Amino acid sequence: MDRWNSRSLFSDEPDDVAMPLEGTPLAERMRPRSLAEFVGQTHLVGEGRILRRLLAGGGALPSLILWGAPGTGKTTLARLLADSSGLNFIALSAVFSGVKDLREAIDRAKAEKRYGKRTVLFIDEIHRFNKSQQDALLHAVENGTVTLIGATTENPSFEVTGALLSRCRVLVLNQLSDDEIKTVLQNALANEERGLASFNPSVSDELLERIAHSASGDARVALTALDAAVESTAPNESGVRTVTEQTVIEALGRAHYAYDKGGEEHYNLISALIKSLRNSNVDAALYWLARMIEGGADPIFIARRLCILASEDIGLADPQAMVQAAAAADIVQLIGLPEGLFPLTQATIYLARAPKSNAVLKAYQAAAVDAEQTARIPVPLHLRNAPTPLMKNIGYGKDYRYVHSDSAAKEEMECLPEQLRGRKYFSDEGLPEQSKGENIESDQ
Repeated sequence: MDRWNSRSLFSDEPDDVAMPLEGTPLAERMRPRSLAEFVGQTHLVGEGRILRRLLAGGGALPSLILWGAPGTGKTTLARLLADSSGLNFIALSAVFSGVKDLREAIDRAKAEKRYGKRTVLFIDEIHRFNKSQQDALLHAVENGTVTLIGATTENPSFEVTGALLSRCRVLVLNQLSDDEIKTVLQNALANEERGLASFNPSVSDELLERIAHSASGDARVALTALDAAVESTAPNESGVRTVTEQTVIEALGRAHYAYDKGGEEHYNLISALIKSLRNSNVDAALYWLARMIEGGADPIFIARRLCILASEDIGLADPQAMVQAAAAADIVQLIGLPEGLFPLTQATIYLARAPKSNAVLKAYQAAAVDAEQTARIPVPLHLRNAPTPLMKNIGYGKDYRYVHSDSAAKEEMECLPEQLRGRKYFSDEGLPEQSKGENIESDQ
């Protein structure tokens, strides 16, 4: 069997032949066949919006990258666009396809083009294609052999090559709201042909709302849970299947977290955690920490970021912050999860409550600017070590003053190059009272 689904001039099967429904998941059976059935993405398909104009035949279909979370309608929109434009549709999954499959699909599109019919090449999870695979698309997209519609859950700025991205328009699909998902579920319950109406289901609004909320914006997750709940409910004497709360809980399983350890949401969540800590918001920091841990994040990754924040955003305002963060990192490395969540939580609370100062960061940044601009200035002779007689004879170490035996050296001996004399990088303004670098005399 081909690795793509296609409707073409070479197919003996008419375009409107229905897919067999038996054994097909509810989410696939309920895939919208027209814009009237489509729920959500009003910023794209609402009155006067770009996709509604294209779906109404308002202009040539451009190559598109549809970027959005799972279950937001990317594949459905691609199919609707191809249907409304009267174009042949070839679908590939980047998970299973390689350059060979791409070339075969492009060759098929070229054959269609000779008969005057253009082709939409839909690539699901296009972010999984490597650079060479994406480059294989460039010529066909540029010369119009195919109109590319790529679907991705990852930020295309990072996952799609610049060359391919420049030939496409990026459209962002939003996560579906709870109300929108509830509408999708109600449509499935009411649909006799493709939905669940033939089971005579009875599901309360409260349970529908629970399923919708637990789906985290993913219509596919919600429909799968609803399907499982209805089909696992035995009918009563009247043939009605009344779904209970316990059945819904079993159908939903573990809470769904909108989190991908390898994707953009991983970095969005750690960014939210760090910025909540920086803002001294304990509760927000705990929430984002829990989102990451419950979603399966690497605890060592979290610990490393806490160590960075302890110095970058707290630093000398509370030197114990770094101790807390380092201890949490060591303990997590030693015992792992689940017990490691306690030292991570303790460190998170401590860092959120600690006073904040970016004096360390600013000091280094200021020094780094001068270091870059004066990289060829030699080290002053009096600061150089003189391990050999020759080096001593040419002035290495001359006039160096040992501060432990010459207390005036601290103020009188310059330790910066002549060109930077008097430069101040660090300011302890706003920091708690602490040692200013006084030298303690040795008894030796």
